[in-house]
Amino acid sequence: MPALAEVIAALERAYPPELAESWDAVGLVCGDPAENVDKVLFCVDPVDETVDEAIEGGARLIVAHHPLLLRGVHGVPADSTKGRLVHRLIRAGVALYCAHTNADSAAPGVSDALADAIGLTVLGPLDPREDGVTGIGRIGELPAPEPFSAFVERVANALPRTEPGVYGAGDPDRPIRRVAVSGGSGDSYLKRATAAGVDAYVTADLRHHPAGEHLAEIAEVPALVGVTHWASEWPWCEQASAVVHAAFAGNVVVHVSTRCTDPWTLRATRTEH
Repeated sequence: MPALAEVIAALERAYPPELAESWDAVGLVCGDPAENVDKVLFCVDPVDETVDEAIEGGARLIVAHHPLLLRGVHGVPADSTKGRLVHRLIRAGVALYCAHTNADSAAPGVSDALADAIGLTVLGPLDPREDGVTGIGRIGELPAPEPFSAFVERVANALPRTEPGVYGAGDPDRPIRRVAVSGGSGDSYLKRATAAGVDAYVTADLRHHPAGEHLAEIAEVPALVGVTHWASEWPWCEQASAVVHAAFAGNVVVHVSTRCTDPWTLRATRTEH
């Protein structure tokens, strides 16, 4: 049974901390590196639901994509939301490790997992770093062109169900073959997707004005497919779990959380009379 420090080392070989953005907070949040780990839970969000799942399932480590303490804090009192989680984890003997923008930029990383789920063959990063291999987002290709309407359905069927669902902006009959993807909030890469000459761009948290201005461009621009933030990053959990399974096969049990932690839980549409 490996020590927590050994599991962290395996994760950091796959998702080097030096790939994280300067503003990010990645790494071990709580836990004793010398303690042994026999079961790991992988999730997008370190929240009550996933902490419950870890404790109920006997996990000794949670590997989350989103940081718990991204913004600076001066304390973690148990009567605060995040402090309560830290206290619960420590009392239950569960460590928490977060891999965020380092997992976004790694190769393979978050966007590779998203591209693979959709059925794309990855060609390279959307916003490459100096090495040309790592970086945010991915550009990929479908095996054959398909209408945009079918592509939107493809994305919806590839990702876990959420109440907001999947939405598209573009000509339903437009042929789609070359695609850009970016797990998480990606509308800051709209111009890069256009410059890459892709037919469609899949990302989360598309805002009204950036999307509208993109679609209003005179030149041909990629069609847009919007998904929820959680759904776009959930495929990474399976990828990360495979890293630990390969490093400690037979000695560490890995489990990918299926509890939806997307904040949007209801959807309603106007009833026409």
